[in-house]
Amino acid sequence: MVATLFIDADACPVKDEAYKVAARHGYKTFVVSNSWIRVPATPVIEQIVVDAGPDVADDWIAERCGPGDVVVTNDIPLADRVLKAGGAAVAPNGRVFSHDMIGSALASRSIGEHLRSMGEVTKGPAAFANADRSRFLQALDQLVVKAKRAAPR
Repeated sequence: MVATLFIDADACPVKDEAYKVAARHGYKTFVVSNSWIRVPATPVIEQIVVDAGPDVADDWIAERCGPGDVVVTNDIPLADRVLKAGGAAVAPNGRVFSHDMIGSALASRSIGEHLRSMGEVTKGPAAFANADRSRFLQALDQLVVKAKRAAPR
């Protein structure tokens, strides 16, 4: 079984870092977006361009993700689908999604959407910082190592 890294690549600020971790651990990498993105020319990194539209890239990833796979995404519903499929998910800021917290994350997202639909102005996410990049690298490396240890030999 070849472990896979999926990158929900539209607006992902840590693609280069993810490529490095994947290469170090021998993970096949799919960079999924709805437009062309430059990716390193290597046989283990494949760019997937999906049709434009809500959740098209998420659906592509969720349909292929399974145990031992890792997904880089900011999308909470996608992270939930990944966890249910037995994979692992991490946000670009290093936040690791887990079964223990995904329910409350989905609920908070839903409340925010509801408030915005009623015209309420809500604050967005904090600006991406170098500390986020560092946390991401550490979290992704830990997830990959954990997945490799759990893989059948």
